[in-house]
Amino acid sequence: MLHIYYGNGKGKTTAAIGLAVRASGACLKTAVFQFLKNGSSSEISVLRNIENIDVICCEKCSKFTFLMNDKELSAVTEEHNEMLRRAKKTLIDGDVQLIVLDEFLDAYNKKLVDTELADKIIDNMISKCEVVMTGRAPSDKLIEAADYLTEMKAVKHPYNKGISARNGIEY
Repeated sequence: MLHIYYGNGKGKTTAAIGLAVRASGACLKTAVFQFLKNGSSSEISVLRNIENIDVICCEKCSKFTFLMNDKELSAVTEEHNEMLRRAKKTLIDGDVQLIVLDEFLDAYNKKLVDTELADKIIDNMISKCEVVMTGRAPSDKLIEAADYLTEMKAVKHPYNKGISARNGIEY
């Protein structure tokens, strides 16, 4: 089944990570792939210490994409494609019951993954295990395929008052 947490509000990654923790508590094997994130978010160190959860991050993604030059964007795209291939191998090996593709929707929409490869892998994933995707805007195809579709809507956020993202709360 496909779960999608999307929108411009806070909580998409938090919901996905919460499901990964719940799955681990039920002895389900989980793989968390964080696109557009280099592993420095606060949840990563905790996740890496939880039995049954593997975490893979895009180490080359060290800043926001709008600050990257073409060479950096190309390196991130290649790492994202490698992450997709690794997700496919994990799926083929039958090792996982839950795959989280955090910030995948944004990587896909910005063409920072091979979209043809992604489409093939995702179609195969959904039929074999639970898949969670997060990001701002799913495609019409993914909306149609989704079994769970949750929109996170920003109604009020401290950022609008000039308050920067806070460690342990927003990242």
